[in-house]
Amino acid sequence: MRTGTVRVAAILMLAAALSCSDPDPVDDQETGRSGEVSVDPGNTKPADGSAGGARSSLPKKVSRRPAWLGKRVLPRGPDGFGIARATPKLLRDRRLATEDLLPPPDSARFSSTVGPVPPDVLERSTWQRTCPVDRRDLAYVTTSFWGFDRRPHTGELIVHRSVARPLVSVFRTLYEARWPIEEMRVTTRAELDAPPTGDGNNTGGFVCRPGRLSTDWSEHAYGLAVDINPFHNPYVRDRVVLPERALAYRNRRWHRPGMIRGGDVVTRAFSRIGWSWGGDWASSNDWMHFSRSGG
Repeated sequence: MRTGTVRVAAILMLAAALSCSDPDPVDDQETGRSGEVSVDPGNTKPADGSAGGARSSLPKKVSRRPAWLGKRVLPRGPDGFGIARATPKLLRDRRLATEDLLPPPDSARFSSTVGPVPPDVLERSTWQRTCPVDRRDLAYVTTSFWGFDRRPHTGELIVHRSVARPLVSVFRTLYEARWPIEEMRVTTRAELDAPPTGDGNNTGGFVCRPGRLSTDWSEHAYGLAVDINPFHNPYVRDRVVLPERALAYRNRRWHRPGMIRGGDVVTRAFSRIGWSWGGDWASSNDWMHFSRSGG
């Protein structure tokens, strides 16, 4: 009787453990398991001092940024990029509230500024003397944009001064159409050197780096390219997917907010200023990418 009782207890304990286990391997990624390393990027509290970066209530289907975002380091493949991972459930239809880096607009009217890059902004950017563009040829742009939280925000870009005002006209068009952008800020040197987490979604311009799978300077290194919602519009070439957790957005037939499609308001706005779209490339798809030269 004692042996039978022990066996029954063991069976019940095993059944309870199995019932509590997570059957979805994607959820393992959301909690930071699957052999990945969690990192602490430091203080991610918004500049406005708010705790969550989103103002009180949020519209339906919009979520606050999860605590694990940007913290789970991916293993690298032979090409130096992170190895692609399945998209976490929360990001399959990504609609995250914007965390304000700059004060939001005082009203719903579009506003923008164009001027020289302030020294403190240049210092936190990726610019250095070895970059292929002189700092005096760069401009600092601030512009209104609508977030997925359906609220106006203020974004910032560094771009070549020759294209600053045409780009403002593009973002004015997107703002008037209320086309959603998650975040828009200057890429920092620390981000450029950080190990890949594959879940970033920053809309940006100047980044002093080579092109994808290339040793030549990217058009971003000249301030002549802009990436829009990279997670919603990833770069895809063979097995390379950037950002690496954006696998769900390879499916362009499932249209979700923030995605760019041929002939939409985004591609038309860039076409009007003479810029080309990476979604039209033959050897790869760079759905986030717009540039003056087409490269």
